[in-house]
Amino acid sequence: MHCKWWLGAALLSLMPLASAETLLVKANGYSWERENLRRFDAMLISDQGKVLALGAQSELAPRWPAARVIDLGGKTVLPGLTDAHGHLLSLGYSMMSLNLRDTRNLQEARDAIRAYVQQYPGNGWVLGGGWNQVVWQLGRFPEAADIDDLAPQRPVWLDRVDGHAGWANQAALRIAGIDKNTPDPAGGRIERDAAGNPTGVLIDSAMKLVSRHIPAADAAQNKEALKLALNTLVANGITSVHDAGINVAADQAIRSLQAEQGLPLRVYGMIRGTGEDFAQLSKDGPRYDAAQDRYVLRAVKLFSDGALGSRGAALLTPYSDAPHTKGLLFHTPAELQSMIRTAASRGYQVNVHAIGDAANREVLDAFAALPPQWRAARRHRIEHAQVVALEDMPRFVKLGLIPSMQPVHATSDMNMAEHRVGPQRIRGAYAWQRFTKLGARIACGSDFPIESPNPFEGMLAAVSRTDLQGQPQGGWYPDQAMSREQALRCFTLDAAFAAFQETRLGSLEKGKWADFVVIDRDILKVPVSEIAATQVLSTWVAGKQVYSRP
Repeated sequence: MHCKWWLGAALLSLMPLASAETLLVKANGYSWERENLRRFDAMLISDQGKVLALGAQSELAPRWPAARVIDLGGKTVLPGLTDAHGHLLSLGYSMMSLNLRDTRNLQEARDAIRAYVQQYPGNGWVLGGGWNQVVWQLGRFPEAADIDDLAPQRPVWLDRVDGHAGWANQAALRIAGIDKNTPDPAGGRIERDAAGNPTGVLIDSAMKLVSRHIPAADAAQNKEALKLALNTLVANGITSVHDAGINVAADQAIRSLQAEQGLPLRVYGMIRGTGEDFAQLSKDGPRYDAAQDRYVLRAVKLFSDGALGSRGAALLTPYSDAPHTKGLLFHTPAELQSMIRTAASRGYQVNVHAIGDAANREVLDAFAALPPQWRAARRHRIEHAQVVALEDMPRFVKLGLIPSMQPVHATSDMNMAEHRVGPQRIRGAYAWQRFTKLGARIACGSDFPIESPNPFEGMLAAVSRTDLQGQPQGGWYPDQAMSREQALRCFTLDAAFAAFQETRLGSLEKGKWADFVVIDRDILKVPVSEIAATQVLSTWVAGKQVYSRP
């Protein structure tokens, strides 16, 4: 099932323009110059795909009369957009599996599952996700009993929209051997009824009890999913992506496409964890692609807690709407410090998922315990930095940490976030302006496939604090909204900075890669409500067109 935000099949036109300079003219262009936003209407690109000059057509055209000219007809040109936090294989597979993202209630979810089972008969696993019991207004988690009649002989396993909970039917629970006597694993929870029987939902690390029984995809399937994800991203104007959790299989798929010159955009990779995948992928230390900047593997992704929607995010005090729980920390402070030291000592940037204020504090403490020489130059990141105690925010700047945040999470979570944390803690949640005023550089992403990879939906959320329907009027905690320039910057120059690539990517300056996107409207001038409707007309990486709108 294809998600609605996939704009058809991306056209991967990787043929070079010509073996000479190319001059783009009649552009309504924006770029950063020494961190200030500037306008241009012409750009000269070398045959190596680098920016040679930027400025006025009247100045550039006479100086390069032999250049190939491309007339953009006044369309808006932006530096290539970076998604600083996404999951490539998960995106591809989400588009190939059962998608419940748009279901409005449990009955619609049942109808979708029934239709999927009829469309794909057999005995194999029914896989997918995107469900959200908050949107359904169910008042509880879904249960195995809600879907057992739909595929009684087939195991069903469906991830929650945030990826931090899974919904199984009884067939899947039986395969996993989960029953009343199965203990909760560290960092996870099995939802149970009053008698202690598992109901079918597993939180965070408990998900592995089921997922480890799902047959692994083969290399060909991984490659197909990767291609689908990459095509989707370039169709959305993304020229660089930070993959937040690469394992050996994903690395092999990416390197296979790279060897075929089939990567249409740039991938900045984070190795998932410091276990077996890290041991194998870090044998030769951080991996760079100095010549082409297509695939870089120089970061590690760790987890400290779960998600707010499933109440797996770790809070300092109990949940306001569930006083019996404070969520789940995945590791002890000593364990987390050990993993961070393992990665940092090998020269890797360390990027740690932290949603709740307790998790953020634990991660801040762990980074503070690092030797200074492993901290200052590494540009370590806290991924999400979603709910942070106000007194902890200055520590991000003091420790040189980058808050890597996803604007769409604010508008997706506003239907439950304040219920979860209350009116005081919410002041430190999705607090973009508070971070900015302290001097932090925010890297923006989407966390696809949890959210749409469309960066213009992220920009709308950033500048308006409203959803796609313009709700709530005036925005949700609008004092934390970004300006349009701040939103563009966090998806371009600051996202590049978060990957050590600000001297090569993030703006259209002389000597940098000519990565840019041509769009149908001026997002810095149109009414805010129109930003998310922006259409990508073409996407260019290293001076080559990798997508053209059909």
